Amino acid sequence: MPQPKISPAILRIAALILAGGTLYPVARAQAQGASVRPASMRMYVFDCATLKDRDPAAYGLTREQVGSVDMSDPCFLIVHPKGTLLWETGLNDAIYDRPEGGGAKHDKIDKSLRSQLAAIGYGPADITYLAISHAHGDHSGNGNDYAGSTWIAQKAELEFMFREDVAATTSVRPDQFIKLKDSKKIVIDGDYDVFGDGAVMLVSTPGHTPGHQCLLVKLPKTGPVLLSGDLYHFPGEREFHTFPPNSSAQYAASRAKVEALIKSTGAQLWIQHDMIGNRKLKKSPEYYE
Repeated sequence: MPQPKISPAILRIAALILAGGTLYPVARAQAQGASVRPASMRMYVFDCATLKDRDPAAYGLTREQVGSVDMSDPCFLIVHPKGTLLWETGLNDAIYDRPEGGGAKHDKIDKSLRSQLAAIGYGPADITYLAISHAHGDHSGNGNDYAGSTWIAQKAELEFMFREDVAATTSVRPDQFIKLKDSKKIVIDGDYDVFGDGAVMLVSTPGHTPGHQCLLVKLPKTGPVLLSGDLYHFPGEREFHTFPPNSSAQYAASRAKVEALIKSTGAQLWIQHDMIGNRKLKKSPEYYE
């Protein structure tokens, strides 16, 4: 009696089960022969840390002018029909993903970025593009994990990140993103259209660091969202028109540029470090589309 034919899809699923692997959404899609990429865009929000007890005075504010002195530290995955973009990599998981947290303030990671990505079926190899707002450790801490992606970097920030004295003279930790130095790069100097269709735009906003940038994402259903990086830290900076002490005219010009962009596009501004605002966002595995 002839043996029944077993489809390649079933064989791939069986192999995953026998290997003890977890059948995440991407693996399921691959096993079924389906496209991993959705027909339209979606954006996932990850909690990449809680930054504890930050001083509002560092941003020209009083404690009475902020709703929370803790800060959120999100990362974002934008899934586009032409590929994926990881925006920010959060605090370094090895240092902060522990019960007592890490650093002088005991900043805390509850789930690693890698594990949050894996829960929706993505690993570092699935990230087409990497972009970070700037070099500070709460945005670049897991940069080494994504050295296999194409890194889109502002020229001024790239030069700043790998300056010989950067570790000695700033709070930047090059060891946490050193592998990006030899990664595939797209080096830009200004605004940049990531997928070539206007849906995901890097917006040059220098001032906080030499090559700071924001991200404008135009989602089909949610509409345009502007991710702030560190252009703002607390909503009070926007409400009371305050700046960190000794801020440059460049910083003010970048804020003016973004405010004009918000007005012209009708974009929502998501202040990434706004703990109260962040609590209202739906987190992965839910997503915005």
